[in-house]
Amino acid sequence: MFEKLFGKKDAKPKAAAEEETDPLQLAVAALLVEAACADEKYEDREKTIIDKSLAAKFGLQNEQVAALRAKGEAAQAGALDIQRFTRIAKEMEQAEKIAFIEQLWEIVLSDGERDPFEDTLIRRICGLIYVDDRDSGAARARIAAKLSQN
Repeated sequence: MFEKLFGKKDAKPKAAAEEETDPLQLAVAALLVEAACADEKYEDREKTIIDKSLAAKFGLQNEQVAALRAKGEAAQAGALDIQRFTRIAKEMEQAEKIAFIEQLWEIVLSDGERDPFEDTLIRRICGLIYVDDRDSGAARARIAAKLSQN
């Protein structure tokens, strides 16, 4: 009966394993996944962009990137809201925040379609991590120009 109420003894090692992931890395990964899932289509193209973003931002190797994205997917799927992630992400330097917003725009614009849910999500994230609309718009324009060249 107590196991049902308080969980099994092996639940603690899982929590310890989750703590091994840097909170900022997990928050960024979860928010990137959230952006990819905002239009309810989580595609391989978006996973590739997430992987490249995580590798570049944190200097991770392929196996580490895949593990971090998987943890981000699990965290995003289990989250009730994005505030637990933005609370951590807002501690980045301003230039890092803008680069992060560019990564989000790259994910949502990569399919060539503007989805209102994606736009709303990025606007919410910007507000929660203190990036103004002007910086977000400039980031979107840079990414749109980059994507149109490809």
